[in-house]
Amino acid sequence: MGAHTDQPDIPKNEYPRPQFRRQDWMNLNGKWEFGFDDKDVGKREKWYLSHPFSRQITVPFAYQTELSGIHDTGFHDVVWYRRSIDGRALEPGKRYILHFGACDYRTEVWVNGEWAGAHVGGHSSFSFEITDFLRDGENVLVVRAGDDSRNLEQPRGKQYWKQESASIFYTRTTGIWQTVWLEPVGSQFIRQVWMTPDVDRKMIGMEILLDQKTEARLQVEITYQGTRMVCDTVTVLNGKAVREWKLDQNLNLEWEHKSYEWTPEHPVLFDVHYKLESQGTAVDEADSYFAMRKVSVENGTFLLNNRPYYQKMLLDQGYWRGSLMTAPDDEALIKDITLCKEMGFNGVRKHQKVEEERFLYWADKLGFLVWEECANAYLYSREYIKQMIPEWMEIVKRDYNHPCIVAWVPLNESWGVDNIMYREEEQAHSACMYYLTRSMDSTRMVISNDGWNHTKSDLLTIHDYTCDPAVLKERYGNLECLLSSMPANRTLFAHGYGYEGQPVIVSEFGGVAYRLNQDEGWGYAVAESGEEFLKEYEGLIAALAASPLVQGFVYTQLCDVEQEINGLLTYDREPKVPVETIRKVNLQCFLQKK
Repeated sequence: MGAHTDQPDIPKNEYPRPQFRRQDWMNLNGKWEFGFDDKDVGKREKWYLSHPFSRQITVPFAYQTELSGIHDTGFHDVVWYRRSIDGRALEPGKRYILHFGACDYRTEVWVNGEWAGAHVGGHSSFSFEITDFLRDGENVLVVRAGDDSRNLEQPRGKQYWKQESASIFYTRTTGIWQTVWLEPVGSQFIRQVWMTPDVDRKMIGMEILLDQKTEARLQVEITYQGTRMVCDTVTVLNGKAVREWKLDQNLNLEWEHKSYEWTPEHPVLFDVHYKLESQGTAVDEADSYFAMRKVSVENGTFLLNNRPYYQKMLLDQGYWRGSLMTAPDDEALIKDITLCKEMGFNGVRKHQKVEEERFLYWADKLGFLVWEECANAYLYSREYIKQMIPEWMEIVKRDYNHPCIVAWVPLNESWGVDNIMYREEEQAHSACMYYLTRSMDSTRMVISNDGWNHTKSDLLTIHDYTCDPAVLKERYGNLECLLSSMPANRTLFAHGYGYEGQPVIVSEFGGVAYRLNQDEGWGYAVAESGEEFLKEYEGLIAALAASPLVQGFVYTQLCDVEQEINGLLTYDREPKVPVETIRKVNLQCFLQKK
């Protein structure tokens, strides 16, 4: 099949799941028939069977964006999509999996009028097997997306529930906003691989799950810079195998000098090839990669590969002017990471958004730390919990193998748990999200409630938009002042919880507004010129660099977004001051911490 369709110009035509890649796939991005269903009559009238959709949309861009071809920012909470798939492009004897990178928020899918499945969640990937619904001729795929724009119990991140963007909230995203694709697989296939590196023992562990609880043979080949490290055949019983392999047989010199370890400065990746055989016949093959990377805390110090590591990061909303939450192309993702590194940053905290896997792939490959954060709701309820937890587990499961991710952030600034300071059930929810995430992944940091009112947390993260460097220097000069501070008129810990020696990260600060073009907006401080902007930035960084307690920062922010003009870059990614000047300040900060 390959990455081919009958459409000559397909947007976002890169393989959408590069951490686990099969050779054949069909990109379903491009022109789809489209319609609003403002009265929500489509299901009752069976639009999935037949309906004259009057519009066209370019998938995977939401109808609110310019690149969708519609650019309507009004409230349309139910939308429909339809396109055809030519059965002649499908291979006989194959099973077919339909994948969605993300669709906001409640999705239902029909194939040739038959209901294929449903999913709830706006930021997690999902898929359905549609083999039994396909036929030789034309196949009609119909998607309904429902997104309650004003429901504050629904996890939504920065999407505003009012008509016009304001304050820290932006234009909404409804429906498909990441790649849709079709993947052929064999009679049996690899469903999931969990890869866990052990830097101390120089081993890689894998938990391999098949789609069926049957017996098969799996060949695993691991290579490092072209050198074969492992070539082993595993007998998979009952659809599951767990194995560990030692990796240092042929790399004694490299291991001694630790050049095998992944860091932002040296992003070494190991390649993996899987070949699955059933009854002597190859039924599935895939390529993957992993990195030898360890995140830990020892004696209150954040460690990367057992060495202290100062995190110099940016807050990254992941929005683009013409396409909102959907990156216009791969080059846009690469450009963001490259500019960050050129300015001397080693990572980002993706804010209230789960980015597409292409971004994580480039972060893995280029060497870039990521804090992955769930899109939060704003009102606490049992219905909110019911929606929040399954989607977050899907997110952790999808992205577990990406070495760039060093922290999970399920909650931010008490969003959805506004009474967490004293309310027991909200504290329990925060602690639950911490322990639930740790139960899925004990290899990374988990932050219970980024910013303040922490319950159980691996890092003490603080949001502090104080713009006076002298105040910052005093506040973070000693532990007593730090722990008694209330930067947003909130205590750092919820009632009943306290400091347990966690590393301190100032995970939001800065936000200096500097208007470089015609965009109007706001920030937490204002600079009238490039020189003044740089002076403000340098003062804030120097204040944190002087602290004996702070082990990293997240500056607000990478770029301007809509009405916020507090980025180091404009909304179009134009540097407001030369990148080398920002890099020089960050280098000085690093040297002080070395």
